[in-house]
Amino acid sequence: MQFDIAVCSYQGGRDYNEDNVRYFERNGVCVVAVADGLGGHGGGQIASALAADTIADAFIKDPSLDAEYVGGLFQKANREVLNAQTQTQKMKSTGVVLFIKDGQAIWGHAGDSRLYYFADGRLAAQTLDHSVAQMAVFSGEITAGQIRHHEDRNRVIRAFGGSEQLKTEIAPRLPLNRGPYAFLLCTDGFWEYVLEAEMEQDLTESGSAQGWLNAMLKRLESRVPDDNDNYSAAAVYVFGKEYV
Repeated sequence: MQFDIAVCSYQGGRDYNEDNVRYFERNGVCVVAVADGLGGHGGGQIASALAADTIADAFIKDPSLDAEYVGGLFQKANREVLNAQTQTQKMKSTGVVLFIKDGQAIWGHAGDSRLYYFADGRLAAQTLDHSVAQMAVFSGEITAGQIRHHEDRNRVIRAFGGSEQLKTEIAPRLPLNRGPYAFLLCTDGFWEYVLEAEMEQDLTESGSAQGWLNAMLKRLESRVPDDNDNYSAAAVYVFGKEYV
């Protein structure tokens, strides 16, 4: 398989950037990680770097798409963040990671950093936030579309560094048989300003990962307020042999 990957990470209207994006690709093996440090806990930029680096580095050295193995990588990253915490700096981070090997993909996440999966130009699946707002959707209080404006949209219930045993969510393995396929991994500072239908439209009209990402960034930057959050994303195109 071949990959076309474009990434971005911006400070936005904040004093510094607590997001981190990492990706590695070698011999058909690919890992992409997007992490968002939680600003209210101090050291968010350290926590997001630890989470993204720990998972990406471990996978590229010893890649496996076994769900138990992937879950173990998340636990390893969680321990790294916990070990870096101090009495005055309880750093935490959300995160979402895509793993690809041997024509198959698997992904996992903790918190409200999201992954969107597109097949044939259409949104086929997306992660569900580990947040108070998502719980309100499950209980019927609000619709999924109302998460973007919910007063508790930034209150996450799972994060690296949040507890001794991180409860992660790992998707089933996905065969990438035909393609091309597309994935978008992004922090809440990104997806809050780009609607899913717009992600589809920009994907359809773009011929590359960078073009797709640029089109979405144009929408976002026309909408964000002056004090907007950090925003980061990774756009990933995956091509099978018949498209190379």
